[in-house]
Amino acid sequence: MEDTGMINDTPILQESRKLWQYLASISACILVVGVGTALAWTSPVLPQLYAADSWLVITKDEGSWISSLLALGAMAGAIPSGAMADKLGRKKSLLILGGPFLLSWGAIILAKEVWLLYIARFVAGIGVGAGCVLGPTYISEISEVSTRGTLGALFQLFLTVGIFLAFVLGSVLSYTALAIVCALIIVLFLATFYWMPESPVWLVGERRKQDATVAMSVLRGPVYNPGEELNVMQRAAQESAGKKPTIFDMTKSPVTRKAMLASFGMMFFQQASGVNAVIFYTVMIFEASGSSMAPDVASIVVALVQLVMSGVAALIVDRAGRKPLLMISTGVMSASLIALGYYFKQKDGGSDVSNLGWLPLTSLIVFMIAFSIGLGPVPWMLMGELFSSDTKALASSVAVMLNWFMVFVVTKTFPSMNDELGTDVTFWIFAGIMLGATAFTHFLVPETKGKTYEEIHRELQGGSAPSKSIP
Repeated sequence: MEDTGMINDTPILQESRKLWQYLASISACILVVGVGTALAWTSPVLPQLYAADSWLVITKDEGSWISSLLALGAMAGAIPSGAMADKLGRKKSLLILGGPFLLSWGAIILAKEVWLLYIARFVAGIGVGAGCVLGPTYISEISEVSTRGTLGALFQLFLTVGIFLAFVLGSVLSYTALAIVCALIIVLFLATFYWMPESPVWLVGERRKQDATVAMSVLRGPVYNPGEELNVMQRAAQESAGKKPTIFDMTKSPVTRKAMLASFGMMFFQQASGVNAVIFYTVMIFEASGSSMAPDVASIVVALVQLVMSGVAALIVDRAGRKPLLMISTGVMSASLIALGYYFKQKDGGSDVSNLGWLPLTSLIVFMIAFSIGLGPVPWMLMGELFSSDTKALASSVAVMLNWFMVFVVTKTFPSMNDELGTDVTFWIFAGIMLGATAFTHFLVPETKGKTYEEIHRELQGGSAPSKSIP
């Protein structure tokens, strides 16, 4: 039985089926597997291209651009994706994203010059950035309150599936075979997602209530009466009708301003943790540490840990709550980074670190566990939970653009920080940022577990009166 609403403070108990909410979310997240493979593709491929006997020999500088152009493309893709989702719908917009991904993998397969790889990575980035906006938006709008946390965590879980696949397949497949497999993942997404329902929230906003009713009957089951839920969606749509708020307009509203601060802040901290530097440069970190484990094996171990713990996060996030997971996550990440910095301080200082060979792998695994249960999945959930229907698309676009801007900054500056400041100081800077993230979460991030948007809205206003539920 599902508590789906409140009338005169009396719960309405209805039976709802979750199967199609999970199927639609999983199908949408197959695209996110594609995002993960695109993100991690450079890790196994760049060492092949650096080799003197490679069919396309590239320099380290060219390699850094192949890595970072994806982030620039993601920023470009995030900007128009919210408006596209509002105009064309969530489902059609997600299907369109198959185009840039397939175009990118085709260019990678055919590339004979490095400039074509640059273009391919930038085009892939456009799909990545737009997918990071549209995926969480679609999932949050088809989910009811009791499943929203778990389904929202699927985004990060499937992202790590893609990263893990790229690491493993990249170690056993040729350059061309890897690109073909990555393209087939996008084909699988298109073949499954075509049959999934459109977001009822968007359909109601387009005054297509009959279509929204059909979509709800699929997502909640034929026995479920969606009347009250659709009425709440319709009230929200009427309140936002005709409104096309700009970012400047959104900053004028105290509620939206608090939502933006919490969402944008956690997007900033997610990348300022240095996580993508750790993913992109895992092999380099292990080579520099002198660890006894083969660097390519170590990178696969780290990716596997991230994958498993992202699955754990999906199971516990609706029980533990967003804020506790974020604070535990950032606190433990800070401790891991301090330990990693200590190892490199000893090693670079000429001390005997033969007894500390276990520390880099242990620190990185603990770091990835902590990231995967909190700072990895929760910012994507908050992006879908904190904003009203008329501000969600624009706010999500800006949040994702900020996220990928930070990916670009961190991955581009990490090697030079290592050279100029030393590996130990670099990791300690990230550790200090994570302590700041813990304090930020405590004071400025609202708890959204089990709450409807109306209840979250009241909390951001500073009130706590009961309100009607929006599953």
